[in-house]
Amino acid sequence: MFNLNDFPLPFRETDLVPIMSVETVRLHHDKHLGAYIANLNKLIADTKYADMDLREIIVNSVNDSNAQKIFNNAAQVFNHEFFFNCLGRGNTAIPDIIADAFGGMAEFKEKFKSVANDVFGSGWVWLTYDNDKFEIISTKNADTPIAHGKKPVLTLDLWEHAYYIDYQNRRADFIDAFLESLIDWKFVIDNLNMD
Repeated sequence: MFNLNDFPLPFRETDLVPIMSVETVRLHHDKHLGAYIANLNKLIADTKYADMDLREIIVNSVNDSNAQKIFNNAAQVFNHEFFFNCLGRGNTAIPDIIADAFGGMAEFKEKFKSVANDVFGSGWVWLTYDNDKFEIISTKNADTPIAHGKKPVLTLDLWEHAYYIDYQNRRADFIDAFLESLIDWKFVIDNLNMD
């Protein structure tokens, strides 16, 4: 079974102000992530998924038509933990390896923004890294790259609960703020070196 305490914020609630308010952080982490964890625990009780770790649940449930709710909640737990770990305020310079892969820092940001702005409804934008190649992709709803064998290194949550308190309907402003001020690039680089 999983517990919200297993997924602590990697920063203080006040660290992202004024880009992201304490209210947004609390609602997003404690309420939304907390609900996904509680739902997942109920859904996996007394099933073959009960003794699996989070990644195993995702990979094993993605194509199981009887486990769609399990997949959705497990993937959302993973996605949210990953997103919170992407956030920080002191390490905002895009690493050369990523900027160079897209032809420069401005080009990376424009590509990321383009993919993010094309997401209709709820979803995620990801920077993935596979076979020495970066790719910016989007996933709908709870879908996640690890369910499809891709390695995520950065993500942005585009569900309304991620930004609505602070940005209302100005999702493009939230995307800009994320790219300019909220990414912890050390976490991203650390992901490149993980298996």
